[in-house]
Amino acid sequence: MPGKILIVDDEVHIRMLLEQTLEELEEDFGIDILSAQNGEEGLALIKSQQPDVVFLDIMMPKLNGYEVCQRVKDDPAITDIGIVLLTAKGQEVDRRQGLELGASRYMTKPFDPDEVLKVAKELLKLDP
Repeated sequence: MPGKILIVDDEVHIRMLLEQTLEELEEDFGIDILSAQNGEEGLALIKSQQPDVVFLDIMMPKLNGYEVCQRVKDDPAITDIGIVLLTAKGQEVDRRQGLELGASRYMTKPFDPDEVLKVAKELLKLDP
């Protein structure tokens, strides 16, 4: 049963890099890859598309990643989505806040593409 991954980041080159990184899952497992350029658009896609995994930037216009994460976790219809906060905010306090809001993982930029792929496979429960 193919799944969906949503990338939410306001920087186009980061979205493209993540899409290229996750492309392998599209080819090998039929995973759909969606993207949004801000938190508001991301939240709308989360509600309409129900992705299995969301790679979510924190510092974005309209809604930041923390707000999106909070709203997803507060909505009983969509709480089982795996959220990976992927951000330049590398402080422990930021990481703790993200995990307390319900994020499955907290990763910092610049990211390791192999690590992103590994986390996506784990959250999608795909064979390693």
